[in-house]
Amino acid sequence: MSATFMGMPAFPEAARAATGDAQLRHNLRKATRTIRDKRAAVVEELDDWAGLRAAGAAIKNRTLRHLDTYLERLEEAVTAAGGTVHWAADAAEANAVVTDLVRATGHDEVVKVKSMATQEIELNEALAEAGITAYETDLAELIVQLGDDTPSHILVPAIHRNRSEIREIFRAKMAEWGVPAPDGLTDDPRALAEAARTHLREKFLTTRVAVSGANFAVADTGTMVVLESEGNGRMCLTLPETLISVVGIEKIVPTWADLEVFLQLLPRSSTGERMNPYTSTWTGVTPGDGPQEFHLVLLDNGRTDTLADQVGRQALRCIRCSACLNICPVYERTGGHAYGSVYPGPIGAILTPQLRGTASEIDASLPYASSLCGACYEVCPVAIDIPEVLVHLRERVTEGGGHAAERTAMAAAGWVLEDRRRLTLAQRAAAKARGLVPRRLPGPGAAWTDTRDVPDIPAESFRDQWRRRESGAPGRNERKKRGGRR
Repeated sequence: MSATFMGMPAFPEAARAATGDAQLRHNLRKATRTIRDKRAAVVEELDDWAGLRAAGAAIKNRTLRHLDTYLERLEEAVTAAGGTVHWAADAAEANAVVTDLVRATGHDEVVKVKSMATQEIELNEALAEAGITAYETDLAELIVQLGDDTPSHILVPAIHRNRSEIREIFRAKMAEWGVPAPDGLTDDPRALAEAARTHLREKFLTTRVAVSGANFAVADTGTMVVLESEGNGRMCLTLPETLISVVGIEKIVPTWADLEVFLQLLPRSSTGERMNPYTSTWTGVTPGDGPQEFHLVLLDNGRTDTLADQVGRQALRCIRCSACLNICPVYERTGGHAYGSVYPGPIGAILTPQLRGTASEIDASLPYASSLCGACYEVCPVAIDIPEVLVHLRERVTEGGGHAAERTAMAAAGWVLEDRRRLTLAQRAAAKARGLVPRRLPGPGAAWTDTRDVPDIPAESFRDQWRRRESGAPGRNERKKRGGRR
């Protein structure tokens, strides 16, 4: 059973520990820069990337505005194709539905396709409590599971591990989960891939139940779509007798024509490829071909509340490409564990506090896990204005308990700024006291000045300077010069 994020410290504390790990920073820097260079090259090939990006955002916005309609259409299509739809309001309900479905098959093992939704609800842990073993089949997820670790990246969950670390994990843990690692296993990528392939093939051929997520769900036909690079997903989606797909309600697209836009956006933004190696689609059940029983669990788990927020709802446009992680200077130095969520990086900093709320210390710290440089917005294939949502969520955090001093300071600033005469008096008072301002602030302000310089206060405000220039009166320096000549 993989570890969970429960008990994680707030982002500043976790980030401080991560930035002190030189090996982690090296692994992250090498991996993220490689991926984002590949992305930049394939995006540059398209003359209409900006138009494609705008189309993706427009489709998502339109779908979210009419989400209830499309969800009902999806349910009708899945049912008509022989599948069964289940609705889950939260993680507990989704886990209970999946657990009951697996138990009904009479089996106690499942193979899994890489799925952010099932990680979000901690399905593996829930199944383990029910005596059901879930086997991750994505290579990176397998490394995380064998290492009793947590994911550090949306696309590459084991991005924080190098080859020698992976070899040691395989040698130490594979035998506990099935076919052991071969003797003399090296850290050559081909040798590691072959060891994983041999280990997983036994699971594919013997396990009768599979659990997946979906990158997209087409409402018109009830079709689920999974994009992947290794072929493990296709094995899970075709060999078992029963398939259970857990899908967030925001993954829906109305038509196949809409899907075509995202089949161009996602591979380029995630893996830097013109198209992904494997695109698997399935619609209900087909007698004699593939799983003969299909269940779709539609997951809310905070998404409806996010949709109700006019600023924050744009986070639901996310297609989980991870381009924002690979460009983020904060993520590159801290890695994903510091975010305490399966959704790390810039998108995690806005998505997690909306799905889970900002009541806990770590969730309240996430909107501040950004320099607000805006690079994440520039690379987002569906144009999510992440900095805007970060600022919006910071406002929400300060409205909560424990921020009385900050609220008082902001209220005082608002009272001064909303009246020109008050602002003028405050500026003149600050100018007279400029020599008394310390370079490092005391008390709560010390944390701010530990990493920043207190800005210099000008001797004269812009308003006063402008008024004086218009009147032709001499400035302070000019008066000094005149005084010196006398």
